[in-house]
Order: sequence, then C-alpha cells, then structure tokens
Amino acid sequence: MENKLYVGNLSYQLSEDELKQAFTQAGNVLSARIITDSSTGRNKGFGFVEMESPEMAQKAIEILNGADLQGRAIKVAVATPMKPRENRNSAPRY
Repeated sequence: MENKLYVGNLSYQLSEDELKQAFTQAGNVLSARIITDSSTGRNKGFGFVEMESPEMAQKAIEILNGADLQGRAIKVAVATPMKPRENRNSAPRY
C-alpha cells in the first residue's frame, strides 16, 4: 500500500492546515495539499495527504473515509497516478 491518499468532497473553505490536523488522528502526516483552480485560486474540493507509513495511510482510510469534516462526508482512498489527458484544443494529428 502507498502512503499517499486522495481526499475528496472537501469543503471549499477548508485550509491545508485543517486538513492536516484532521489526519493526525491516524498518525504522522508528512504533507497535506488542497488542489486549487489555477485561474481563480479557489479550492477544487479535493486534495492529497501523505502519511508517514502505509500502515498509517490504511488507518486514515479506516477512520476518515465517510467521516464528517466541516459538514461534508469526505472520501479517502489510496491516490492513483493521474492519467494523461488528451489535448482537447488541438486538431487530430494524422
């Protein structure tokens, strides 16, 4: 199991410090990052938390998946690598 977790359904007002604090009940948090829109800077409602060990990551999933955080039931799962996206603005290449 990996140490990096995907966290979804976050409140748009949640800070990275608050996200990190919520995950400390499962163990030592190495990093907590909320993804923001590049043009508006607004929180996109999801982020990533890196725990110190795979065991702590598993504990975080067990404790926090579906838990209430600022009035929202958050989703916590092992993060998967981002899939390459097709460039929608360019014409097909032949």
